[in-house]
Amino acid sequence: MVGYRQLKLKLEKMFLDAGVDDFADIDWIMCEILDKKRSMLPFCENISKEDEDKIIEAAEKRAKHIPLGYIFGKTNFFGYDLVVNENVLIPRLDTEILIETAIKEINQRENASVLDIGTGSGAIAIVLKKETNVKTYAVDVSEKALEVAKLNAKNNNADIEFIHSNLFENVGELKVDFIVSNPPYIESSVIAGLDKEVRDNEPILALDGGEDGLDYYRVIVKESKNHLNPKGMLIFEIGYNQADALKELMKDDFKNVRVIKDYGNNDRVVIGELL
Repeated sequence: MVGYRQLKLKLEKMFLDAGVDDFADIDWIMCEILDKKRSMLPFCENISKEDEDKIIEAAEKRAKHIPLGYIFGKTNFFGYDLVVNENVLIPRLDTEILIETAIKEINQRENASVLDIGTGSGAIAIVLKKETNVKTYAVDVSEKALEVAKLNAKNNNADIEFIHSNLFENVGELKVDFIVSNPPYIESSVIAGLDKEVRDNEPILALDGGEDGLDYYRVIVKESKNHLNPKGMLIFEIGYNQADALKELMKDDFKNVRVIKDYGNNDRVVIGELL
């Protein structure tokens, strides 16, 4: 048997030696394995050898810069539990801005429909379906990502039509009221300099947006007008420095293009209405 404080000190040294300074993750590992709230951890003075071994094993993975979501195979996004693995990005807090923006617009229309481009884990599509009951379609080029998305939709009782498609290739003549997308938007040259947690674990396919990070935006903006109903809206998550470029891309086919900032006061979402 070992106590919380004794074990935490041991794991903190492991993290320091590995260059991982987020000691809070040690508590979250213990919470998950011991099935305890964080406030109860200081009272855990008799951790079994079996649980100690599990905690150390998970901590060793975290010390190798593997994100907690991949260690435990799950995460929580917008209050919904999601399965995640190496085939999908772990949903970020920043993406909640995209969700909140879309929900506000969807709720202003009756019988609306939405297409999520590059759905990954299905996070965006699932939350929009559950929060608004909008008719929901979702596409991804990765079949393995779609397997994860379908499982998450099933687990959350979300009725979504998933399509294996490289952007709009396989959606036929589908038209919707909203297209939402959090596409790959990191410049290719920046990938190598990303944090190890991201660079070495998350799928590059879901990160690399080409030389200037705008490859996918160009295609989506160009083709979305063929898949939006009258007064349809296009809603993007963007990189902090891409707002001006997106407004320029959208100016010929969209009106009322506006930028919404995230909780860190960075540009995060661009939204516009089809002309």
